[in-house]
Amino acid sequence: MMTIASSTNAFLLLLSCFLAISLSVSGRPASFLQDFRVTWSESHIRQIDGGRAIQLVLDQNSGCGFASKSKYLFGRVSMKIKLIPGDSAGTVTAFYMNSDTDTVRDELDFEFLGNRSGQPYTVQTNIYAHGKGDREQRVNLWFDPAADFHTYTIMWNHHHIVFYVDDVPIRVYKNNEARNIPYPKMQPMGVYSTLWEADDWATRGGLEKIDWSKAPFLAYYKDFDIEGCPVPGPANCATNSGNWWEGTAYQGLNAMEARRYRWVRMNHVIYDYCTDKSRYPVTPPECIAGV
Repeated sequence: MMTIASSTNAFLLLLSCFLAISLSVSGRPASFLQDFRVTWSESHIRQIDGGRAIQLVLDQNSGCGFASKSKYLFGRVSMKIKLIPGDSAGTVTAFYMNSDTDTVRDELDFEFLGNRSGQPYTVQTNIYAHGKGDREQRVNLWFDPAADFHTYTIMWNHHHIVFYVDDVPIRVYKNNEARNIPYPKMQPMGVYSTLWEADDWATRGGLEKIDWSKAPFLAYYKDFDIEGCPVPGPANCATNSGNWWEGTAYQGLNAMEARRYRWVRMNHVIYDYCTDKSRYPVTPPECIAGV
């Protein structure tokens, strides 16, 4: 028979476990300013819907950017973004994670490359591991990302990194450290986003220039969702195999995701550094390893 004392002890144990989990895993903020800060041109980032959404502005005076207040080691980061409509050539809307270290940088990039009206929007992904990047892949999106919000997600655990557009994986980078291939796992990364002008390369390799008569260029963000191990934070969080993103269901693509991934690779990839012999006469080892 459970006594009052034993019942109280059980409740306190349950409460302490709940608090430990709450401290180790960060979740969706109630508003933009709860988990993020403006890093570039505060006048060009406007909060809407009580701070639950924001508008990024690019004009001839400035672009803009924001970053998470904390860094994270492993987890999942996602945002809903509505990209610049109409003629957005020469613009780049970026959503990425970065270790913010000078020499040995880790970085996971989504870069949305503007287009001339009626042309497909291209998303470029890139991965830096232990200071080495130049792993670009480009995918033409199969919908108009300026017509409505879509969810863009980075999943990062000990097994792989997956870039998702809505529920569709568009890129997978596996942990092949056993084959001496670098994998980011030691440095926490912040979450960043910027809207800026890059018409020297962004659209058709720089052939299409930005048309400032179409400014201001506007992108919208909402539903900021970060679930990961904050740094500084509990020392054992990043190595805790009990974190949901380390679970069996997230150690590889499921059957539906694998089918969607093959569909993207077959129909929508327009550039892959792995097959660019002009840049890489010798195929990079991670490509041979089936990453």
